[in-house]
Amino acid sequence: MGLEYQLNPAAQRKQTVDFLKAGKYRVTPRGYYGPFGGAYIPEMLYPNVKELQDHYEAILEDADFGAEFHSLLRDYVGRPSPLYHARRLSEKYGTQIYLKREDLNHTGAHKINNTIGQILLARRLGKTRIIAETGAGQHGVATATVCALMGMPCVVYMGEIDMQRQAPNVARMRMLGAEVRPALSGSRTLKDATNEAIRDWINNPVDTHYIIGSVVGPHPYPDMVTRFQAIISEEMRLQLKEKTGNELPTHVLACVGGGSNAAGAFYHFLDEEAVKLIAVEAAGEGIASGHTAATTATGKPGILHGSRTLLMQTPDGQIMEADSISAGLDYPGIGPIHAQLFTSGRAQYLNATDDEALQAAFELTRLEGIIPALESAHALAKLKDISFKPTDVVVVCLSGRGDKDMETYIRQLNTDIDPA
Repeated sequence: MGLEYQLNPAAQRKQTVDFLKAGKYRVTPRGYYGPFGGAYIPEMLYPNVKELQDHYEAILEDADFGAEFHSLLRDYVGRPSPLYHARRLSEKYGTQIYLKREDLNHTGAHKINNTIGQILLARRLGKTRIIAETGAGQHGVATATVCALMGMPCVVYMGEIDMQRQAPNVARMRMLGAEVRPALSGSRTLKDATNEAIRDWINNPVDTHYIIGSVVGPHPYPDMVTRFQAIISEEMRLQLKEKTGNELPTHVLACVGGGSNAAGAFYHFLDEEAVKLIAVEAAGEGIASGHTAATTATGKPGILHGSRTLLMQTPDGQIMEADSISAGLDYPGIGPIHAQLFTSGRAQYLNATDDEALQAAFELTRLEGIIPALESAHALAKLKDISFKPTDVVVVCLSGRGDKDMETYIRQLNTDIDPA
């Protein structure tokens, strides 16, 4: 039998909408997750954000919107993404490990779930131009893809350094018809690309929709992106029921930069306290090295890009530069939903170094024949540090495929030390 949302889409959508509105870890009407979230924006952005706040819930809960969204997820993206039992990886770690194969989505990552939803929303709001920011390039590619699909012009802001280390994705965006504009200020990475996108949005408030790629930014973006990515955990529950007889795993692991794949992977388990939620940030060269992106280990509350959350800051409140081998985790903060999950203790936040992520990527490749994105490899890296029982059911969200990281992997292969 297929997944329930395919067999009875109207009933499934209503069930999902009802679920997203309930539970103590959901967003409040004012856009807060506990003390985190909100909309801290300059006056010039107020009309843009207020328009979204006023209309997004009604649009997302509209039956026609839901039907179009799920139809594109099925027929264009290729959902449901498989839940794969990684037999050899399971044998190595003495437990039952399943991989949620978001890497098999069209464009190669979970990002397409959100961009499909947001471009449908933008069209219903009468927007005719799309902008986005991107780090690893996967969100940029996903945005450029849906703009090509809908025939809408697209501008993607990307840090100059990220453009150099993710050149294949830059080429893909341009092939899809997007204009890729480099962010030349600051660290020239994801934070700076986001700054440039916000400036563009301020200057083009009427016709432009900003497709934010993660669960960051002013309300309603963290909630909106989470709702679109919640399809990941929705499918997990149904697939686990089919494969194991129980829709609840014992553990869910996902990497976290801003945190959209983790928010989606955790969402339908938030109120299931027996399910351990484990997020893995990028430690870079190490927590104490000064070259890290592990926000929960080093950050404190502050405001960035329109919301109050946990941020890496200097003692006088200046945002620190994040550092990671993975461009998609190279962000000095986390989404407000993750700040709440961390401070409340509902989820555990670990971190993995660049070297650990590389080792984990090669391990999965050689055990299962799957080359993961460097971002996903951070989550895989922590399997060795967690005590599992043989009967545990562990789901790792494999958020993206490793095609974009081949230059980094090739450099590792060419070193004197075998990465395995």
